[in-house]
Amino acid sequence: MGSFKGHAVPGSLFLVVGLWHIWSSLVRYVSNPKSFRVRAWNPVPGFDGRIKYLELYVVAIGAFIDLCIELLYSTHLKFFVNGVLNPSHMNDFEHSGMLLMFFIFGVIALLSQKTRFLPLPEGALSLIAATAFCAEYLLFYFHSTTHKGLEGYYHIILVLLVGLCILSSITGALLPTSFPVDLCSGIAITLQGIWFYQTAFTLYGPMMPDGCKLKDGMVTCHSADNEVRGELLANFQFFSIVLGVLVAVVGGYCFVASRFGHSDLRRLHAVQDVLIDDQNRGTFRLILHARFLEHICGKLIYIPEEKLRIALGGVHHDTHSNEIGHGGNSGSYSIED
Repeated sequence: MGSFKGHAVPGSLFLVVGLWHIWSSLVRYVSNPKSFRVRAWNPVPGFDGRIKYLELYVVAIGAFIDLCIELLYSTHLKFFVNGVLNPSHMNDFEHSGMLLMFFIFGVIALLSQKTRFLPLPEGALSLIAATAFCAEYLLFYFHSTTHKGLEGYYHIILVLLVGLCILSSITGALLPTSFPVDLCSGIAITLQGIWFYQTAFTLYGPMMPDGCKLKDGMVTCHSADNEVRGELLANFQFFSIVLGVLVAVVGGYCFVASRFGHSDLRRLHAVQDVLIDDQNRGTFRLILHARFLEHICGKLIYIPEEKLRIALGGVHHDTHSNEIGHGGNSGSYSIED
C-alpha cells in the first residue's frame, strides 16, 4: 500500500472498529461484570435493532470496497502477462488476499447471527478473526515489496501490532469471560488503525523526517544518521500513541463506570480490596512469627520459597482463624539451621 490513501483507508476501518470494540467492552463490563463475555463483534443499540449488525456490515462492505480498489482499479484489470500473474501488481494481489479474509469474516459472522445456516459460537468467530489477522501478518512479514530502511521500520511496528491482534483474538476464544482480554483486543485493533494513519502521514504525507524523501514510491534517507533519526522519531510517535490510547481507555472506564456502573461492580471491587488486605495481614503475621523464632533460637531461620508459598496459601484461606504458627491448621513452617 505504498500511498497515503492505501494506508488511510484500511486505517480508518481498523480505527472505527477498534474504538467501538473498546467502548462496547467497557460498557458491557461495568453494566454487568458477572455476565461479561468476550465478543468477536459488538451489536449497535438503538433504532429498534435495525442497526444491530452495523459493525459487521462496516467490516464486510469496507473490506469489499478496498478489495475492489486493490484488485480491479489498481491493476487496471491486467491480471496476467504472458500467461502468468502480472509481476508489476503482485503487491495489489497480496493486499487483495488480506482484504478477502476480513470480508469472509464479516460475511460468516453475518450468516452466523442473522440466519440458521451457520450457527457459530463467539469462540469460533474469534478464531476466524484471528485467521484474518494471520493473513495480514503474513502479508506484511513476507511482503513482495520487501520494505527496507525507514519504511521497513514502520512496517515492523505494524507487524507487531498485528501479532498482538492475533494473540488477543485467540486468547479471547480460550478465555471467554476475561474482560482484560476483550479490552486488549479492542486496544490492539485501535493501535493498528492509528499506526496505519501515522505511517501514511509520515512516509507519504507532510510529516516526513528531515533528510528523508519519497521518490519513485520509495522512501530514502540521505545518510545513516538521517535514517536513525527517523527511526527514533517513529519510536517516539509509537510511545505517544500508546500513551494516548491508555489515557483514553482509563478516562473512558471512569466515565462509563460513573454512568452505567452496576452495583455488582462496586461489590466486586470491595471484595477484591478485602482479599488483598487479608493477604497482606497474613503475610505480615507470617514474617513476624519467623522473626520471633529467630529471636528465640538466636539464629536466622530460612523458609524455603515453596513452603512460604504454601503457608501464604493457608493464610489466604484461613485468615479469620488467627491461628498462624500457634498450633492451628492454617499454616506450616519449615525451619532450617
